[in-house]
Amino acid sequence: MAEVTNTLGRRKTAVARLYMTPGKGEIIINGREIKEYFPSEILQIIVNQPFALTKTEGTYDVKVNVDGGGIKGQAEAIRLAISRALQEIDSELRPPLKKEGFLTRDPRMVERKKPGRRKARRRFQFSKR
Repeated sequence: MAEVTNTLGRRKTAVARLYMTPGKGEIIINGREIKEYFPSEILQIIVNQPFALTKTEGTYDVKVNVDGGGIKGQAEAIRLAISRALQEIDSELRPPLKKEGFLTRDPRMVERKKPGRRKARRRFQFSKR
């Protein structure tokens, strides 16, 4: 059995659990092909960015379980997981990935709604009378 690299990527509320093995570049997300799971070209590009940057396209098979969030958050969570896995496999790849910011977990989350407000910061409409 080939060496399996297991990493985790997060973005907003999306969590991507990734299993990477040496292979021929297949990306399976929640049991579906990448083209089926992310029909949008932009999201496919986001997922493949770490491979393109490190010139490792077609050298690893990726199996991802992704949960929560929207499609953009999921794509970015997968990107972080792939970057972490590549860095784990070959530490030489760390500087280019770090320079592009692919190893940084984006900490921005939705702010919680506060009592006495309509949203997190939006107040109720003021009524003079």
